[in-house]
Amino acid sequence: MINWPTIIKLLGFTVLGISGCLVFPLILALSRGDAGIFPLLISLLIGIIAGSIGAFLLRPEPHEITRKEGVLFVVLAWLAAVIVGALPYWFSPYFAGFTDAFFESMSGYTTTGSTILTDIEGLPQSLLFWRALTHWLGGMGIIVLGIAILPLLGAGGTALYRAEFSGARSEKLTPRIAETAIALWKIYAGFTLLEYIALRFAGMTPFDAICHSFATMATGGFSTRAASIEAYASPLIEYIIIIFMLIAGINFTLHYRFLVKRETRVFFKDSESKAYMGIALAATVGITISLFFSMDYSGLDSFRLATFQVVSIMTTTGFASADFELWVPFAQFILLALMFVGGCTGSTAGGMKVSRIMLLRQVVAREFRRITERRGVFSVWKDGRAVPESTISSLLNLVYLAFIVNFTACLVLAATGEDILTTVSAVTACMFNIGPGFGDVGAIDNYGHLSAIAKWSLSFCMLAGRLEFYTALVIFSGSFWKK
Repeated sequence: MINWPTIIKLLGFTVLGISGCLVFPLILALSRGDAGIFPLLISLLIGIIAGSIGAFLLRPEPHEITRKEGVLFVVLAWLAAVIVGALPYWFSPYFAGFTDAFFESMSGYTTTGSTILTDIEGLPQSLLFWRALTHWLGGMGIIVLGIAILPLLGAGGTALYRAEFSGARSEKLTPRIAETAIALWKIYAGFTLLEYIALRFAGMTPFDAICHSFATMATGGFSTRAASIEAYASPLIEYIIIIFMLIAGINFTLHYRFLVKRETRVFFKDSESKAYMGIALAATVGITISLFFSMDYSGLDSFRLATFQVVSIMTTTGFASADFELWVPFAQFILLALMFVGGCTGSTAGGMKVSRIMLLRQVVAREFRRITERRGVFSVWKDGRAVPESTISSLLNLVYLAFIVNFTACLVLAATGEDILTTVSAVTACMFNIGPGFGDVGAIDNYGHLSAIAKWSLSFCMLAGRLEFYTALVIFSGSFWKK
């Protein structure tokens, strides 16, 4: 039995927390006197009123959150955050309606980076800052932040933590979940500050530097320029962003162990991080060679453009330093493949995750061995430990769910009249939280021309991918609602 008063109360606190974040772009709007003042102010007032009603009107009995309630709360909290985040867009004249505002907000919080905007520079700086801030909040996960600041959750925070990271093996860094969340946020904020300093040194304005730092560490991809990173024409800026995209795509548990526990060789011992770097390097070499021989680029330019775009797509950040739709099909195909791979588990990146790709390869290899050696007993290993069969079963189920979501969403977009390249790449880019795709949603294009039903379908894909499919889809099963 779901304890709805507790869920509503927690949602109220979530809405209050997200609404409170509107203060920062509102201060910017007031200082600049830009057109974002009214949209942000009215959104802040609506959020405070709605959040206060949920948080303080109900007085539920003390209640430990169950796993089922944790899953439901995570989904509803993400939806509540997206709706609050959409209000400033909706009340502004720059978005055609609530569908576009919701799509942009969902893309921000899920760190997808897909946009419906054509004239990004035409937005007030306060709304551009809000877009980047939604990336940063969603990057580490609103629920992890909520666990850190809501002591009333108690031990029930574990249910929320597991629901938020349902697809990955969660590893406690500290004995308490709240301490874990705070530790992750400190590291996350520290890297963001370092990137901001580096980008300022490279010549970015303070505003652009903070917005791109938010977007990079969240592996989001919202830029303050329509041409994305290409607009700056600065190799130094590109290399700085490459470094921090790579950092954001690595498991934050490893960052914690390296920075706090002083385990200097932790990255070299972790098989996933080694495979992550190996895949990025191999893809970079392949695209560098193809660009050098097929495009009018020098060797250094070929390497820089290939490295940036490989890391951007693999970490699902989605920044662009060139129009990769002009590249040869070989290079485009590698980028398309990287969309499915993604970053490491426990990172802010999307995709299937490198560790799952590694496990799938071992599972297939094991089946080959079972066919040829029928009496043998074979296990799947990762970092010196046998992987439980339940984990393998969960992995295969996850792949199946991803396929079903992808196939269904592709059918919907195809039914609206989109061509096959745009359809497949748009669904893949949104489902794995990448941002730009190919066809009519390429690096220099946007999603604004899509129909309303396509935008709502892609919004669901973003949420399903961000919550690792299980959490977003289980609430649609009949068994979830049974006592």
